[in-house]
Amino acid sequence: MSLRLGDIAPDFTAETTQGTINFHEWLGDSWGMLFSHPADFTPVCTTELGKTALLKDDFAKRGVKVIAVSVDDLASHSKWVPDIEEVNDVKVNFPIIADADRNVATLYDMIHPNASEKATVRSVFIIGPDKKVKLTLTYPASTGRNFTELLRVIDSLQLTANYQVATPADWKAGEDTIVVPAVSTEDAIMKFPKGVRVVKPYLRYTPQPNK
Repeated sequence: MSLRLGDIAPDFTAETTQGTINFHEWLGDSWGMLFSHPADFTPVCTTELGKTALLKDDFAKRGVKVIAVSVDDLASHSKWVPDIEEVNDVKVNFPIIADADRNVATLYDMIHPNASEKATVRSVFIIGPDKKVKLTLTYPASTGRNFTELLRVIDSLQLTANYQVATPADWKAGEDTIVVPAVSTEDAIMKFPKGVRVVKPYLRYTPQPNK
């Protein structure tokens, strides 16, 4: 069965390019992004892992630990990492899980037989400090992920976890947010001192509360 939002992210112990980890222990109190790759020495994956390394500071300022997984073994990962670094002019600064036994891929339902019986699809799991799954995304092997969108989603998840707001279509950090329906307009005016703009009784905007 596939993981659903709000489920506890399965724990596991695995070998990685940065040593053996216990996943929940490795996450600690941080947010996490676990993302899978179909195979080592593949073109799209090489660009994605390079992009992730280039965005190290962007993930760090959001308190997000990133970890990749592929069903290839540790020796293969170790040979592939120099290619990633050379092509993208960056150091790979996060662990890549060796999942030759497909333990992690199975726990997270990353192998979709109708797409490929052996390789994982491009799955993304954003996991909160409570170890619960906050977001899932699945891309085909042929389509590289949009990392600007992943950072945007993390901004939204972290904001809405702490304030009674939601984010509208195409929202970006710094833009107005939406007061959730559970908060009355009267309470919203008191709760959000920057102001509340009522478009419809159920659609009320307020400036991003943590900016």
